[in-house]
Amino acid sequence: MARDTGAQCKQCRREGEKLFLKGERCLTDKCGIERRNYPPGDHGRGRSRQSEYRVQLREKQKARRYYGVLEKQFRNYYARASRQPGVTGENLLRLLEAR
Repeated sequence: MARDTGAQCKQCRREGEKLFLKGERCLTDKCGIERRNYPPGDHGRGRSRQSEYRVQLREKQKARRYYGVLEKQFRNYYARASRQPGVTGENLLRLLEAR
């Protein structure tokens, strides 16, 4: 099974908040977001106005990274959640928590 083996602190910095991917390290001053509170990359320091699409995409990516799910797996979970009765978002989070 595939998994993302990239830098976890970089993912937290991209999302702009702690995702606690490194466990205890995120509770200390050595956390990447504590040291550099800006997104990674050459053009990371500027913050522009966020569009509605950007907000939705960041929330989706945050959920994917938090639960360690790749894009195709996430789509399959969404398809299952949308077929179930009730609110799709709550169903999706319930399925992700139960994995």
